[in-house]
Amino acid sequence: MRLLIITQSLDEKNPTLGFFVRWVREFAKHCESIIVICLEKGEYNLPDNVRVLSLGKERNNFQFSIFNFQSILNLKIFKRIKYIFIFYHLLFTLRKQYDSVFVHMNQEYILLAGDIWRLLGKKVYLWRNHAKGGMLTRIAVMMSSKVFYTSPKSFTAQFSNSVMMPVGIDTDFFKPDSSVEKIPNSILFLGRIAPVKKVLEFIEAINELNNQGHDFKVTIAGGALSKDKEYEKHVHDKVAECGLEDKINFVGAVTQSGALDLYRRHKIYVNLTPSGSMDKTIFEAMACGLVPVVSNEDLMTNINKELITSQDVSQSIKYALEHENDLNFRNYVIENHGLVGLMFNLNNTING
Repeated sequence: MRLLIITQSLDEKNPTLGFFVRWVREFAKHCESIIVICLEKGEYNLPDNVRVLSLGKERNNFQFSIFNFQSILNLKIFKRIKYIFIFYHLLFTLRKQYDSVFVHMNQEYILLAGDIWRLLGKKVYLWRNHAKGGMLTRIAVMMSSKVFYTSPKSFTAQFSNSVMMPVGIDTDFFKPDSSVEKIPNSILFLGRIAPVKKVLEFIEAINELNNQGHDFKVTIAGGALSKDKEYEKHVHDKVAECGLEDKINFVGAVTQSGALDLYRRHKIYVNLTPSGSMDKTIFEAMACGLVPVVSNEDLMTNINKELITSQDVSQSIKYALEHENDLNFRNYVIENHGLVGLMFNLNNTING
């Protein structure tokens, strides 16, 4: 199989999408050749049968000046036009070098090129796992041969051409290390600082536990997008208001290696993202031996019901603190959501 992969970023240092380099590496074991087109590229180490091409976002580092033609071209609207032009140029020049297309997360590429791929006889596969969607998502699904998702509550789960897949965790990378000393009563919250992640609700639960006299240490890892900077300020203000500065440590955004180090040093992982997305960090943490406290009801049949919280987050964290040495969900991740299993299923579907 000769595969074209379209993705947003190919960079092991990317805090959110760094995992995708390992996905491509595993894909490469099943393919004659792979071409990756990404919006931006950074650091990666891939086999010889993988070729990476970027639309050039990583090169847009010019300071704006009305007298600088190059900087005018780097205004947002011109950037988008430039990316689209490069994208179409690559599709045309590479058209004889791939047989199928795998679009990761970004339905926009299918909306831009779906008809072109259909005319060229290329089958298109979309990976989209998000609780929300709309008319454009429906159109992208219609233009795809198959759509892959991991959560039964994902918007794309409702369509006849949708196929449920494992989350795809590299359990050879995300694994415990007995030589790393864990922080006693430690709680990790890792993810973007954004309203959807419910960081303020987490702070309130921690404050309640603190008022009850519980002993713990908390690490919050993650950065905020520009649109969420005000929310990030509210989070820090809430910590100060509750007098929790000595209990909570903020470490900012981390790479996959940084996340691995945090997983290995903590005992409990809290993720309050609502059902519908199957946040990968939950499974990374479980693969490293942490006890999860989640809002995602998709895990209802797989972990203790006391660890799934809808309202009283503090009670679920308290339960995790009391049972942190008795619970281990690593084998569940290996058997149900490993990267090898995901790639086996994806390749069988794409080649089938």
